[in-house]
Amino acid sequence: MNNHEEPRVIEITDGVLLPTHGERRIIDSWRLTLSIAILGLLAMIFLVKDPYSQIFRVVIKGAPLTFGVTLGAIFGSVFLGLFTGIGQIAHVRLLQLISGVYVELIRGIPLLVQLIFIYFALGKFFQLDGIPAAIIALSICYGAYQGEIFRAGIEAIPKGQMEAALALGLTRGQAMRYIILPQTLRIVIPAIGNEFIAMLKDSSLVSVIALRDILRRGREHVSRTFLSLETYALVALIYLVFTLVLSKLVAMLEDRMKRHEQ
Repeated sequence: MNNHEEPRVIEITDGVLLPTHGERRIIDSWRLTLSIAILGLLAMIFLVKDPYSQIFRVVIKGAPLTFGVTLGAIFGSVFLGLFTGIGQIAHVRLLQLISGVYVELIRGIPLLVQLIFIYFALGKFFQLDGIPAAIIALSICYGAYQGEIFRAGIEAIPKGQMEAALALGLTRGQAMRYIILPQTLRIVIPAIGNEFIAMLKDSSLVSVIALRDILRRGREHVSRTFLSLETYALVALIYLVFTLVLSKLVAMLEDRMKRHEQ
């Protein structure tokens, strides 16, 4: 075999997966979509300018809140999802019931309803501000879905590994921590990453509880200027760029995990 063999060229691909060893990609759907989104955004702001440059300056101020709520919900949902997944396969019947009821209950209620309930209903008793309420609602909602993902990931690990760990003197908790969960994380990263992307998009729902995120600032600008088409087109492009960048970060993390496994 020739060690100096030219890399294979893949002209067009789909998704955001990184090229494997020996492959060179000219273009893929992710790069093409991101290029179109960024060029469209820049053209609006710097070429057309009026009114897009003004709209951009207004709505982009909501980006820190959008990122903050999303980041907080990512940590919260992973924490809930991990313990829910473990609870569903636990040998304690009560934990199984609690985890199962939580998953079925939360997945049966729309996120918007959960958000409104936590902020307006529970807020009367716990004095919740908008940002904590948004993070809690997103964490609870996505924690249920991630619980199912973690459960499936744990069950994908051969049972013989747990039995071998117990035979070597490890406790069930130690075996779960040092043997099962590290392998589970490599399995669930793609699915969990998709949940993060969906969470970023669903963070736009926090505008209904008066949090001034990107969408809320856009709605306020529309109410003042009546430029609905221009404003919402720009808001859509901003969200598109953010989600495309996040999808690439998830793909890079997945690729790194695969290389570490090899």
